[in-house]
Amino acid sequence: MRYKLTVGISLAVLAFLVWLGIDYYNALNKPAIQHELVIEIEKGDSFATITRKLLAQDIAINPFWFKAIAFQKGMLSNLKPGEYKLTPGLTIPQILTIIAEGRAIKYAITFPEGWSLKEILLAIGQAPNLQKSLPNLSLAEIASQLGISEKNPEGWFFPDTYYFEKKASDVSILKRAHKKMQEVLQEEWQHRELDLPYKVPYEALIMASIVEKETGAKSERATIAGVFIRRLTKGMLLQTDPTVIYGMGDKYKGNIRANDLTTPTPYNTYVIQGLPPTPIAMPGRDAIHAALHPDKGNSLYFVAKGDGSHQFSETLAEHNRAVNNFQKHKR
Repeated sequence: MRYKLTVGISLAVLAFLVWLGIDYYNALNKPAIQHELVIEIEKGDSFATITRKLLAQDIAINPFWFKAIAFQKGMLSNLKPGEYKLTPGLTIPQILTIIAEGRAIKYAITFPEGWSLKEILLAIGQAPNLQKSLPNLSLAEIASQLGISEKNPEGWFFPDTYYFEKKASDVSILKRAHKKMQEVLQEEWQHRELDLPYKVPYEALIMASIVEKETGAKSERATIAGVFIRRLTKGMLLQTDPTVIYGMGDKYKGNIRANDLTTPTPYNTYVIQGLPPTPIAMPGRDAIHAALHPDKGNSLYFVAKGDGSHQFSETLAEHNRAVNNFQKHKR
């Protein structure tokens, strides 16, 4: 009788172990997700909280095996906060790996070349999934947070696409854009041409912003930079419309009038000598390179031809004829 009881218990234990092994195998290999879903893990969520969030999404997991597998793989206390997209067919180990490696959903915001800081801040303010603090800060406070010595941080952000996770701060985006601009400007400055009229890289950044706003044609940037540098060297006024527009601010309504060209502002290069006090936009690498590698030549003037390109002239008389030809073409 005792023998039969022992055999019975042994068979029951064996059956349990077989069942346990099969259940464990299924937990490891059976798909736990049947449809695409998004789960958000908050900072400070416990493993139990994460498990409840997954179960609430009808994910087919056994809480015991979920925790056991996480422990076995060293992920029990290593699951990262974030917003995760989980796709059909994922198993428990795959789900844990995605969360432990922080493969959260990435969002993107793009700052095009030639944008002003005002446009950047507007785009950031309208971007979903960012934590916003910039609308409450002055330009000087933004500059201070980013370690920018100038009170107006205009131009100090590199135009690019920046990816971020949900609830990233708007300041963190600007920090990355500022760091990249510093890196690009320094790289280009180290390989600049000799005998340029810049004392510091910041002056080259100002020039690059003007070049950026004057033309979108990559082939013309170095030529336009050459015109402005020769004008600076000769003590001539830069007389560039984009600086006038920047100085007008909200008063600019789409057209520059004759009296706008004579109205003094810190940025009106028809009135002030030399460069304006700050950049007027975000220059891209090509514009920065052009400002530091201007074309050689003698032209001192240029006028838009209406097809995206410019007519360059060496003398004022030539320039006036080019302007007249363009105006006739417009009419």
